[in-house]
Amino acid sequence: MPIIKDLTTGKDVSCEAGELLLPVLQKRKIYVNNACNGKGTCGKCKVTIVSGAGSKMSEHEKSMLTAEEIAGGVRLACMTEVVEDITVRTQNDTTAMKVLSAGYVPDFEKDANLTGYGVAIDIGTTTVALSLVRMQDGEAIAKAAGMNSQRTYGQDVLTRITYEMENEEAGIANLQKAVVDSINYAVRSMCAEANVEPEEIVQYSIAGNCTMTHMALGVDARSIGVAPYKPAFLAAQTRTAAEVGLIGAPGAMVYCLAQVSGYIGGDILAGAYVCDLKHQEKNCLFLDIGTNGEMVLTGNGRLVSCSCAAGPALEGMNITSGMPALPGAIESVVIKDEQVSYGTIGDAPAEGICGSGILEVVSELLKAGFVKPTGAFVKKKKLAEDDWRQQYLIEDENGPAFRLADGVLVTQKDVRQVQLAKGAILSGFVSLLKQAGVSVAELDEVIIAGQFGSHLSAEALAGAGIIPKEAKDKVRYVGNTSKTGAYMALLSKKVREEMEQLAEDIYYFELAESEGYEQLFMECMRF
Repeated sequence: MPIIKDLTTGKDVSCEAGELLLPVLQKRKIYVNNACNGKGTCGKCKVTIVSGAGSKMSEHEKSMLTAEEIAGGVRLACMTEVVEDITVRTQNDTTAMKVLSAGYVPDFEKDANLTGYGVAIDIGTTTVALSLVRMQDGEAIAKAAGMNSQRTYGQDVLTRITYEMENEEAGIANLQKAVVDSINYAVRSMCAEANVEPEEIVQYSIAGNCTMTHMALGVDARSIGVAPYKPAFLAAQTRTAAEVGLIGAPGAMVYCLAQVSGYIGGDILAGAYVCDLKHQEKNCLFLDIGTNGEMVLTGNGRLVSCSCAAGPALEGMNITSGMPALPGAIESVVIKDEQVSYGTIGDAPAEGICGSGILEVVSELLKAGFVKPTGAFVKKKKLAEDDWRQQYLIEDENGPAFRLADGVLVTQKDVRQVQLAKGAILSGFVSLLKQAGVSVAELDEVIIAGQFGSHLSAEALAGAGIIPKEAKDKVRYVGNTSKTGAYMALLSKKVREEMEQLAEDIYYFELAESEGYEQLFMECMRF
């Protein structure tokens, strides 16, 4: 029985000879970047074999690695069978990931005579953010944030739903356990920091997208992934913490915010409530950008919403040099006066590029003339020999690319991924305005919420075409309104009731069913 020693975590794992490395590591909760859930299409599940050897490398696996990676012992865990004892080095520990936790909090009326402690949670597809709250006065006495451990089963909701389809009840249980374990770990950390016993927790409040809410409660989410995309529930849910698997006092309760539709969940409902969209007299568009672009518009006395599949590119996934928002990830890029400069998280040496970085670099490449409005790179051979762009452009058998830093490239495929994401979000933006009968000129404000949007300048959002250029000066950032909404619901019965009513007031429409949507999407793809 071979033994796998992981130098990153210090864990020793045994397995049967011939087992694939990825599922073995998954079972032992050793994180491996894995966008496609082991389908062999993303090329992200890279591990380095330090000693020993795996099965012979296939031509397909070779095609997804560089010559330098192959020479350095890098393998794809989803294609590597364990045939003998091996020592591996997995990817960076994701506990250092930069996660947005703070956000705008409006005044609201808290319930009287509350006791004990509560936990407000934003469950994102990629991350989980929490606050430990003293119920008596509403003070957040500790905060925590980290990765959603479900990522080991895929980067986006549809990949995880596919995992449920393939593994049925076991898949549902594994996905619930993954996110509950992430929450419990964070709760214990907060309690230790604040000198609070976990048994003093009496209430949880959770905001998340519809799929994440289903999976956190252990409810079958498969129906959300197939037409007519109908979830098992839309109403707010109440459970005991024990039922869900969360730690707390005997009888501690869990409240999950209501959903609007299968693709407009409690996280967006929370944002719409926090920003008081229902009572706005001006035309406001609320936008949360992640693996999905979810938006709500208040205009002409109506609240309308839609969701578009932006894909994982805008969170740094499916990108050649993409990585999570960890130290060393390039998060900002400026090209000015024929010079390229960038900033990394933690000011660490550049190791890759995260979501905000990839959008900023594409925006800058467009402005500097490296990329044409069609999304294609300019041809290096057509540039004059003394053109300053020559030093940054690469053309080889893999096609054109831009050298951003040592070992960090932006390829043609990466630009196309961003182009698809921007086409999806911009087409949703335009369709939503049309649905409400509001023009871009009549739009008073664009409210940007969430982890990804908070790190992007309005210039980059408009420059890459995520939002119309005419809306650039109308942008306001509000931070993590999903967790803020969960916090408000934790402390107020009135807030919970108003949110549940708001969920019924928001009209949702399917983008794909809009007249002329395919043509609009193609037009919005152009930079």
